[in-house]
Amino acid sequence: MEVTTRKLIVEVADAHGLLPKDGTGTSSPYAVLDFDGQRKRTRTVHRDLNPAWNETLQFNVSNPNPPPTETLEIDVFHDRRVAQGSNYNPARRNHFLGRVRVSADQFVRKGEDALIYFPLEKKSFFSWVQGEIGLKIYNMDVPETPPENQNAPEPLPENQKSHEGVAKPPETEAKPPEEAPRQPDDEGAPKPPEEGPKPPDDGPKLPEEAPKPPDEVPKPSEEGPKPPDEAPKPPETAPPPPENAPLPSENPPPLAVPIPPPSEPEPEPEPALPPPTPEPGLPTQPPKTAAPPPSVVFRPTSLEEYVSDFPEDFSVQIERSKYDLVEKMEYLYVRIVKARSLINGGPVATFPFVRIGVGRYQVRSKPARRTGFHEWEETFAFGREAIETASALEISSWDLAEFSSEISSKSETFLGGLCFDLSEIPTRVPPDSPLAPQWYRLEGGGAQNGDVMLAVWLGTQADESFRDAWHSDVASPAKVYLSPKLWYLRATVLEAQDLPNTGFGSESDFPGGFQGSFTVRGQLGFQVLKTRVSTSRSGVFSWNEDLMFVAAEPFEEQLVFLLENRSGNEKTVLGVARIPLTAIERRVDDRKVVSRWFNLEESGEGRSYRGRLHLRLCFDGGYHVMDEAAHLCSDFRPTARQLWKPPVGTLELGIVSCRNLLPVKTKAGRGGADAYCVAKYGRKWVRTRTITDNLGPKWNEQYTWQVFDPCTVLTIGVFDNCHVSQSEGPNDLELKPKPKPDICIGKVRIRLSTLEMNMMYTNAYPLLILMPSGVKRMGEINLAVRFTCESILDVLQSYGQPLLPRMHYLRPIGVAQQEGLRVTAMKIVATRLARAEPPMGQEVVRFLLDTESNTWSMRRSRANWNRAMGSLADLARVARWLEGVRTWRNPLTTGLVHVLLILLVWFPDLIFPSLLLYVCAMATWGYRFRPRGPQGMCPKISQAETIDSDELDEEFDTVPSQRPNELVRVRYDRVRILGARVQGLLGDLASQGERVQGLMSWRDPRATAIFVGVCFLASILLYVVPVKMVAMAWGFYHLRHPMFRDTMPTPILNFFRRLPSLLERIL
Repeated sequence: MEVTTRKLIVEVADAHGLLPKDGTGTSSPYAVLDFDGQRKRTRTVHRDLNPAWNETLQFNVSNPNPPPTETLEIDVFHDRRVAQGSNYNPARRNHFLGRVRVSADQFVRKGEDALIYFPLEKKSFFSWVQGEIGLKIYNMDVPETPPENQNAPEPLPENQKSHEGVAKPPETEAKPPEEAPRQPDDEGAPKPPEEGPKPPDDGPKLPEEAPKPPDEVPKPSEEGPKPPDEAPKPPETAPPPPENAPLPSENPPPLAVPIPPPSEPEPEPEPALPPPTPEPGLPTQPPKTAAPPPSVVFRPTSLEEYVSDFPEDFSVQIERSKYDLVEKMEYLYVRIVKARSLINGGPVATFPFVRIGVGRYQVRSKPARRTGFHEWEETFAFGREAIETASALEISSWDLAEFSSEISSKSETFLGGLCFDLSEIPTRVPPDSPLAPQWYRLEGGGAQNGDVMLAVWLGTQADESFRDAWHSDVASPAKVYLSPKLWYLRATVLEAQDLPNTGFGSESDFPGGFQGSFTVRGQLGFQVLKTRVSTSRSGVFSWNEDLMFVAAEPFEEQLVFLLENRSGNEKTVLGVARIPLTAIERRVDDRKVVSRWFNLEESGEGRSYRGRLHLRLCFDGGYHVMDEAAHLCSDFRPTARQLWKPPVGTLELGIVSCRNLLPVKTKAGRGGADAYCVAKYGRKWVRTRTITDNLGPKWNEQYTWQVFDPCTVLTIGVFDNCHVSQSEGPNDLELKPKPKPDICIGKVRIRLSTLEMNMMYTNAYPLLILMPSGVKRMGEINLAVRFTCESILDVLQSYGQPLLPRMHYLRPIGVAQQEGLRVTAMKIVATRLARAEPPMGQEVVRFLLDTESNTWSMRRSRANWNRAMGSLADLARVARWLEGVRTWRNPLTTGLVHVLLILLVWFPDLIFPSLLLYVCAMATWGYRFRPRGPQGMCPKISQAETIDSDELDEEFDTVPSQRPNELVRVRYDRVRILGARVQGLLGDLASQGERVQGLMSWRDPRATAIFVGVCFLASILLYVVPVKMVAMAWGFYHLRHPMFRDTMPTPILNFFRRLPSLLERIL
């Protein structure tokens, strides 16, 4: 197998809008890159604020999975040597132009890279930077090349090395010279080492290297010419280091010096022991080499040891238990590894298997794989019920004469068995190491000297073997799914040329060619989009229209474009262009992508030339591909990994249990349910175990997600597994596919912004489902949720950032188009997850993603209306309170309002502070009545408690309708009545706006003249009378006592109602 090395490739393209630093309005920038102790720099571009480097730099990656704290730092400096020329002072640092830090989480593989422009950041608060730098960063595995001098001579003895000028061992290494005092500088660029005369300052400098012997080979990572053994003393101003050379880190490692062998003779080795003789029938183990001794690890045993008795450079990371949100569940684990010497009366066992019995639970393993041993490598987990009803664990080995799916007792041969007392089985609690399996001798049966290797222990669901083990009460294990990575594919259809003559007209009628009506149809999988119809007489047809598709990785389909000729109702395909998705460029911003010409071929078997099509294709990685509704979205990150920001926290979900589930199926004459739970957040889907025939299932499983935005929603759903059947054998469960889809029991949504940080919420949520017969409560689910974060400032900062990525605002997508793309993405996700093992049903994905959230429903319309009225309830209460003050309902309150009016009029600076203080006081008072935990589904808000049966039947009807014509006509009339009310409301709003416009439109000359005259007199009055007096007079007039008030409308309201509108001009 070829050995490869991971390399980090950084392509430094260019920069834009840098800050001038040379005093003449320009700069001479260069970039210094630092990653994992390796530093390299680009060349210097002379006097250019928009430099173009176009250089590729490579870095060695020591850890293929670097931690998120590992960063690539790019610093941009201004080269003072170029600007000052002969007046260059090497004692001063170069000017700092900006920096960029890229986290290791943003590194992608080769092929997923894209050119990204990062804005330059400040080094400190007082730095002044501007501009951006374009980088392309990706990882690549390159094959390792063997060193050129594999037969290098051995190091010389110590007495011969002194004449070659080789440095001494570290014991006699000379003390490095002391650093010169730091000179003040405002920019703070890295300062070069001051040893002897200073070379020109180009940022960080290469250190002086010790002379090397002739036989020493330089390291491949070192670049640039090496100084000779006897180099002359450098002049006053030494030349700068070569460009594009690696720069040392702040603490360069010491030079590798070969250590001479000891002078004293080595002891004679002891005679080697003869190798052990292997047993007959067993494979021979290769000899093992001696491993280095393990390093000592400090492991604290008490709380005091976390804060004392440790070295200063030793740090202990205290991790929270993996299952601290749920109850601990006891399991009996049996791990069957392999067996040996299974000889069935002479011949070796053909298809041996192991049968395990704990009380009434019996399970058998798969037939063993025949290698040097009989291997199984299976783990079985028995629940608490099996442990409490049994006192011993029985393990027996059997042999099959021939392998068959139907096992009968006649074809089985007993090879031997053993028994364990459950009271003597050890207990393992993580983070203890796994229990090592041991050899046990089988007793009785045909295999007299047979041994089986196994391990038995008591543990919990926190054990590593829990995920992949067989469970006594579970039909399908817990699984974690990942949604496919979705991309927006933007295809811009520009024009088509060299099309064949289609018979529209003749060459004499159109000397330049012919005319026709053409359209381009794009197809990607089940997605089909068309352009508008283009007509031309010159033979060149242009569209310049964008078609957007949704593509999922890995790319399996091809993008197909068909050029169609439309002649009345007939469509003729003139040519087809097929484009593989892997050949399409990716971008993360709105930069222009180079367009390309694609040849059109015949749609049949022939491949003749039929013209060419001009297209601009690209994957837009700057968008977030929505597969959920915007208000229920669980992730807003863009597709391109390079644009991801670091997570702000961690979400932990504990799925505890369900209570009082209603039976959804019938088994053996009684109702039951095979329930499992699915939770979705971001791209990660988790599915719990399916607990069979239990109306109160207990899962006690815990899952974790990274949170990138706190204003997201976690969705949990409970379903009944309709693919599980129970055979006649005792608890012998197997999966049998059935065409019937899984039954939805209910779901819960939790918005993370409603959770307090670092607090655990343990609540029971109702499981509500809307059926054609009405809303039904199916039971309750117990969940434990915790949202933790390391920095509260990062969470608070996210509230001021845009909700969607930047591309959604630079090139927004229309509402209708966005909804169509969301439905397409939802279908792709459902199709891909249905191909997993075990498959996740499409009905489960659609139920959690809320596919039918935008379909027509009278119930939802009524619920949205009540929500709108509820949001205006506070304004209505304020209006009623003001009306009570105005009508002197409470004289004391009205008197206080008069005093407040006087204070605000004479001291207008107090208006806004007083208003904000009042809002702050009211919000603080409402903290006492805040919700104590996340809320579940509410049937009252959903208007599901008082819904009419006919409206409910209409909501469950499909499109197109499947109901009788008479019923559809009645519903249509009802929608018409509702539409008439909405129409009247919109007409009233339009009339009020047209009356405001009519004040100055002179449609009513007398009304406009009155308005102009009143405005003129009011302006004269405000020039003469102070504004405070006018405001005081208006306030007292508005709050006058009812005995001075007329019950008729005011003249101003009467004047406004008499203004004309455009209603009379509507047909």
